[in-house]
Amino acid sequence: MNDRAGRRRARRMAIGTAVVLALAGMNGPWLYRFGSEKYHQYKIDKPEYKAENGRWEIVDFPEKYRQNTIHAALLHTGKVLLVAGSGNNQDNFDAKQYDTRIWDPVKGTVKKVPTPTDLFCTGHTQLANGNLLIAGGTKRYEKLKGDVTKAGGLMVVHNENPDEPITLPAGTRFTGKENGKTFVSKDPVLVPRAKKNFDKETGEFLGNTPGYGRTYVEAQKEGAKHQTGTQDNYTVQGLSGEDARNTYGIAEKLALDKKDFQGIDDAFEFDPVAEKYIKVDPMKEARWYPTLTTLSDGRILSVSGLDDIGQLVPGKNEIYDPETKKWTYTDKVRQFPTYPALFLMQNDKIFYSGANAGYGPDDVGRDPGIWDVETNKFTKVPGMSDADMLETANTVLLPPAQDEKYMVIGGGGVGESPKASEKTRIVDLKADSPRFEDGPSMDKGTRYPQASILPDDNVLISGGSEDYRGRGDSDILEARIYDTAKNELRRVADPLVGRNYHAGSILLPDGRLMFFGSDPLYGDKANTKPGEFEQRIEIYTPPYLYGENPQPELAGGPQTIEHGESGTFTSKDAASVKKVRLIRPSASTHVTDIDQRSVALDFETDGDKLTVTVPKSRNVVQAGWYMMFAVTADGTPSKAQWVQVP
Repeated sequence: MNDRAGRRRARRMAIGTAVVLALAGMNGPWLYRFGSEKYHQYKIDKPEYKAENGRWEIVDFPEKYRQNTIHAALLHTGKVLLVAGSGNNQDNFDAKQYDTRIWDPVKGTVKKVPTPTDLFCTGHTQLANGNLLIAGGTKRYEKLKGDVTKAGGLMVVHNENPDEPITLPAGTRFTGKENGKTFVSKDPVLVPRAKKNFDKETGEFLGNTPGYGRTYVEAQKEGAKHQTGTQDNYTVQGLSGEDARNTYGIAEKLALDKKDFQGIDDAFEFDPVAEKYIKVDPMKEARWYPTLTTLSDGRILSVSGLDDIGQLVPGKNEIYDPETKKWTYTDKVRQFPTYPALFLMQNDKIFYSGANAGYGPDDVGRDPGIWDVETNKFTKVPGMSDADMLETANTVLLPPAQDEKYMVIGGGGVGESPKASEKTRIVDLKADSPRFEDGPSMDKGTRYPQASILPDDNVLISGGSEDYRGRGDSDILEARIYDTAKNELRRVADPLVGRNYHAGSILLPDGRLMFFGSDPLYGDKANTKPGEFEQRIEIYTPPYLYGENPQPELAGGPQTIEHGESGTFTSKDAASVKKVRLIRPSASTHVTDIDQRSVALDFETDGDKLTVTVPKSRNVVQAGWYMMFAVTADGTPSKAQWVQVP
């Protein structure tokens, strides 16, 4: 290089340095952030980082297939059912635009599926035949107090005729005897006949107990002057003779107060092979935010929810029989808040963790405990820390399921409370006197945490927000793996997308996890900008898929194994397998995933043969399809083989 060329190069370097220094002076934070982001990306892409912390990536969904996913379930075809219904969007509801997608995570394909009604905030669970039972949804969106223009509320219609029921059509008018104001019903109502009462010993007639039905009514005209202040009896217009004398309405205050969501009684089975909804017998009660829990005999218990007039179902629970496709009431009444976390125990009873997703009195049905559905006896389980912050908590049956240990994660205060708990609490239901004990704490109070069981017996806990629906830009971009053996939380790679209300996670057959949804109330720290529903799907690949050893092979074998019976599979890695897990596919919504459980299987190896035995108990292994994973000593799982346990 000659001197002139050297001077030109030095001058260019000097100018370049001056420009960089000038830019740094004006835009130092930008340059720092740019450099930090590049370094962060470099760091998280390193093989050793992924092997320790895993990796997150966003799925590239074509825009025309995006939707506000509220519910998701893994189907035994390996595809994922993504249900939005109206997607918490009243414009969609008013236009009757209800959405469902089926996503194939292997092929990357997405398919639109016709959705029969608004399945927004429905309940769902896996059935023994591989169908997904879906029950409930939305009849009407809520109206906030300032948006209510017509006074309205609940009208209880009484029928004193012991011989005939009476049906009143939508549009029936009720006029108050004292206040003289008229209200109009929004829906038809069937009022059963009155019950005749007799003395059991003498046979003496004691009188009739009126039959009653309920309907939602509104004032004929807008304005505060049409409100009522107290209870009144109402004459039913358009009736005559005996019907007029026997039928009347009673209503409390009918006002311009906030009106809650109203539920529907529709029920469907989704067929994963035909990829369509099949209508079945409707529930006895309309339900919005119900929980569906599988019982040991394969029937489904439906609990809680808001009814067709927006009130909490008053403890009237019911059971679906997949054989008859019919619903029947349970004999006794027990009330829970909406989306209660209810799990089948090994003794046929139901464990209620206390976690729930919202609506209901703060002093009814909030205590965790063990419920005998047959006798209706409820035994409280003590020791829960932050017991007033179980709304929006997550509950997971820790693996393996045979240990019957549950973890309750995070949660917040009732309603729109800013309270949030950083606690995890663990209870051993096999203990002589079960009692909650605190597990390791999270760094922050966390509402809406997602939790997914992993094939290596650990649990991934991710996301959530510190405040109600992510208020104040409070989403938590953190993830941790809970080590069940060590009772420790370990921080892993941070998710890319915030997840709060209407979010969830699902374990996929290849050992990865998918995350969906999030419905923030606001989109900024000052709470001035409306939030936007998070439509992106995110995949987390756990550290065990970045280890030195590849996933063990697992192939062949039967697709069906009876309870207590065995099946033999082929694996050239059989000698390295240290445990086999049968994991029930998830059906997740509103931090509630009753279905997920991981069952330990006894197994034997012989050369390249792996023979597994399914437990005899139907309370441990509920009938249905499962993912079977073989796991090596270093925690690396195989890809799942689908097995049906009839």
